[in-house]
Amino acid sequence: MDVAAYIWPAYTGDEPRTRIFWPEGIGEWQTVKNAAPKGDYSWNRKPLWGYQNEADPYVMQMQIQAALDHGVNVFIYDWYWYDDRPFLENCLNDGFLKAENCGDMQFYIMWANHDANTTWDRRNAGRADSTIWQGAVGRTQFEKIGRRWISQYFTRPNYYRIDGKPVVSIYELQNFITGLGGLSEAKAAIAWLQAEARAAGLPGVHLQHVRWSSHAENLSGVDGARFRADARVLEDLGFESLTHYQFVHFTDIDREYTDILADVQKEWEDLDAQFHIPYFPHISIGWDNNPRFLDFRPGIVRNNTPENFKAALRLARAYAERHGRGLVTLNSWNEWTETSYLQPDDRYGYGYLEAVREVFGAKK
Repeated sequence: MDVAAYIWPAYTGDEPRTRIFWPEGIGEWQTVKNAAPKGDYSWNRKPLWGYQNEADPYVMQMQIQAALDHGVNVFIYDWYWYDDRPFLENCLNDGFLKAENCGDMQFYIMWANHDANTTWDRRNAGRADSTIWQGAVGRTQFEKIGRRWISQYFTRPNYYRIDGKPVVSIYELQNFITGLGGLSEAKAAIAWLQAEARAAGLPGVHLQHVRWSSHAENLSGVDGARFRADARVLEDLGFESLTHYQFVHFTDIDREYTDILADVQKEWEDLDAQFHIPYFPHISIGWDNNPRFLDFRPGIVRNNTPENFKAALRLARAYAERHGRGLVTLNSWNEWTETSYLQPDDRYGYGYLEAVREVFGAKK
């Protein structure tokens, strides 16, 4: 069974535009490093590996091996396109893809096509009317994006495929549809992408939908917007699977982790009833995005210990085996400022990674 962890590619200063948000030149490690107490509340976690530049291939060589040793064999890279060019590609292009052992780890892209706002900038987070770059793109931009995906990523031997098709996940469906001009225009753009992929010798592209819910609570500071597409829309557009990115997208997370898992299982049952396309089960480690804000933000997962996380992983494995699904997604490898990461810290050590290995086994 494949275990895929999302990667937030902001832990580098090699992308010049990151200085808008993190002027120290170390990417969002600046926010992690400078997190300060807020009254009685304190977020004081530190990475055991240090504030590494994840656009460095030697760093990623170590991280790839650690992931494989602990049962993660796929990285899902958050991928951005703003102002007619990519953003935060350095961690993928210069770090992961240039690592000596890159071929041992599979990867695919999750197009994070939400608007960029000042949430990433702790000094200005929470301000209204704070959009910096728009995530929606028109047809001309989409064709540039599609050609880039195919030429740089989809044809690589370690790009993750389902039924031979390279997988690309779309984070915000509403932005995707409205940017292209509507449902019929979005469908035509997808048909173009499929044709381009076939022209490149691929059997097509496997489109994966990132599921949200209108019932989510405590969404302050969450990238993206709530939008529910029904099964007919997704299937008409040609999507072939769905998964989640974060528990916060569909349930109230301001409570005990074990209580949240009841809602998670209910969500899986609802998706089984609504969709013909397969759902790949998702597990999030936690949620607390207070590092990104100067003022206190309610909405914190409680008691998301490695032991409770391991219980969640067992639920995901059981669901996947019961439904014949070969993929589980995890949030995440390194979402430090959302407090949902597998990387070892000074609180639990390697506990979350060890939980994955105990449930799924090492991959290498």
